[in-house]
Amino acid sequence: MGWLDAILGRKGSAAPRPVSIRARYDAAQTTDANRKHWANADGLSADAAASPEIRRILRNRTRYEAANNSYAAGIVSTLANDVVGTGPRLQVLTDDPEANNAIEQAFGAWALAVNLADRLRTMRMARAHSGECFAKLVSNPALPGPVKLDLALVEADRVASPHWGALTPTEVDGIVYDPYGNPVAYRVMLEHPGDRSGNASHETLPAAKVLHYYLGTRPEQSRGIPDLVPALPLFAQLRRYTIAVLSAAETAANFAGTVETDAPANGEADPVEPMDTIELEANSLLTLPAGWKMSQVKPEQPATTYGEFKREILNEIARCLNMPFNVAAGNSSGYNYASGRLDHQTYYRAIRIDQAHMARTVLDRVLAEWFDEAKLIESLVPPRVRVLESLPHQWFWDGTEHVDPAKEATAQATRLSNNTTTLACEFAKQGKDWEAELRQRARELELMRELGIAAAPSAPGAGPASNDMADQPAEENDDEADA
Repeated sequence: MGWLDAILGRKGSAAPRPVSIRARYDAAQTTDANRKHWANADGLSADAAASPEIRRILRNRTRYEAANNSYAAGIVSTLANDVVGTGPRLQVLTDDPEANNAIEQAFGAWALAVNLADRLRTMRMARAHSGECFAKLVSNPALPGPVKLDLALVEADRVASPHWGALTPTEVDGIVYDPYGNPVAYRVMLEHPGDRSGNASHETLPAAKVLHYYLGTRPEQSRGIPDLVPALPLFAQLRRYTIAVLSAAETAANFAGTVETDAPANGEADPVEPMDTIELEANSLLTLPAGWKMSQVKPEQPATTYGEFKREILNEIARCLNMPFNVAAGNSSGYNYASGRLDHQTYYRAIRIDQAHMARTVLDRVLAEWFDEAKLIESLVPPRVRVLESLPHQWFWDGTEHVDPAKEATAQATRLSNNTTTLACEFAKQGKDWEAELRQRARELELMRELGIAAAPSAPGAGPASNDMADQPAEENDDEADA
């Protein structure tokens, strides 16, 4: 820098001192105020934090709450019903419409035979209260129909290593991995550890014959944690508060009243034994000792904040499931039309993501196994499709019902008329195959013409409709509160 100083006419300047920058996160500070709050924070890995013993405790407590708390039971059941509905429907996407229809009908008949929708709902409920569910792909000769593939559900407790708590790079509590982290085998106990027989024998099944349905919330997580774990303390608080309020109300109701006096001790009032009881007779007058007066016990419970407390707790409980309060509580009395629709948008998005996850981890594997077996049956799969290694397809789920079908139909007609949607998209929202629906409608119209029945005229265009009534006064929306 000497030449620069010479040009600028500066004399020798001292070298700049290095500046030390200190940055600090408040949340990383440990103080006397927050020491207890963060006492349980640790740096364990995902599998070490979810050790077999920890998962066993969480499963037992969550199952207990779901079995004894009506809110927990309703939340778990509602979630499974909304995700699975009446069951997924297959649409095959090959270039042969006749083959597509034949395969769809064959798979639909098989799905009914194995009660696929019931199995999927059970798996979704198991993920909520047990963290995960396993299913074995087995052959069941007793099934009706040519395809004998069946799903045998396995509870999470049965998948465990023979050596309790095994946690190695190649095995995590019953799941054996290859060097690339892919499951290659599952160790399944022949009997549930909760059975009285005490039989701890295992069988080792190849990963290709086992489905593992769980949601990993951390990288490198191998086993599932119940969805309701963050809400478990809240469920306990809700039950404790309800029991405390009821106990206080019962205690107050057990006492009809008290007698008291303002006279000093040894004064003019008649003597009365302390804590003595007087039995009251219904519809009668009561005389009291001189100088004494009677007062009723004031019922302090339930307090005016009782309902508000329960609503706030339920709202916090449902948040970990992306479920709105009115769905968790089964009560929409405080909602108007606009707020009901707005709260459901996040919930429906979570449901679609849940359905896509189930389709990838369960249904696609089931379809691939079914197709491999169905290809061996000449009368089931046409020869031109039998050569395919995998079956191009998509899944349809039950659509969500609109709270105002008339407004939704008007909006749908507007979208179709200005080409911002398609029939395939609109039918998919209802969980229907647009080709099958149009063919059915064509058959109906043809039969109506044969019978001389005039088709209903199209409704006159009502113009673009608003799907949101948020701009309307709340008093008008309250009439449509049962969203």
